[in-house]
Amino acid sequence: MEYVNPIRDIETIQKMKKVIRKHSLRDLLFFVIGINTGITLNDLLNLKVSDVWDGTKMCEYLKIKDHKTGEVKTYYLNSKVEEVLLEYLSKNEWKSDDYLFKSKKNNNQPITRQQAYRIINNAAKEVGISEKIGTTTLRKTFGYHAYYKGVAISLIKSIFNHNSTAETLKYIGIEKNDELPIKVDVNL
Repeated sequence: MEYVNPIRDIETIQKMKKVIRKHSLRDLLFFVIGINTGITLNDLLNLKVSDVWDGTKMCEYLKIKDHKTGEVKTYYLNSKVEEVLLEYLSKNEWKSDDYLFKSKKNNNQPITRQQAYRIINNAAKEVGISEKIGTTTLRKTFGYHAYYKGVAISLIKSIFNHNSTAETLKYIGIEKNDELPIKVDVNL
């Protein structure tokens, strides 16, 4: 497995969103949930409508049973997710047990890992990203930006089920000598 990078530049993320939106609202929602929650690709692909929609509104938290530990983890669904989700769900009739990211070839199944890779990789190429990008890029992008917005590395480590903060820092592409300021905006 090759090492892939997070998308570090916010402007590049915005460009990718525009490119992906042109192709598919489903793919945009896939991208937006991935970079805003940090859930694994497997969990992302297996999301059902009922995981994010209670029948009248978006769920505030995504609850996923962790395969390694068996515990239920919660992931906050923010306003960026809500914006795209509402638009996406308004386009079709949905059943609560439908996969959120339905395959166009097989409506009873989610998109494949390969399709997920193509979505991310094609958009990355189109916006000029030359670094290695893959499906783990979504998760790493979440971790990288959470860290630089002041989320404690211990919380990110917990979300990723890592054994050490060093492992998490390496995973999200933070080098020991990186001296980017961390923004902790208490905003009282």
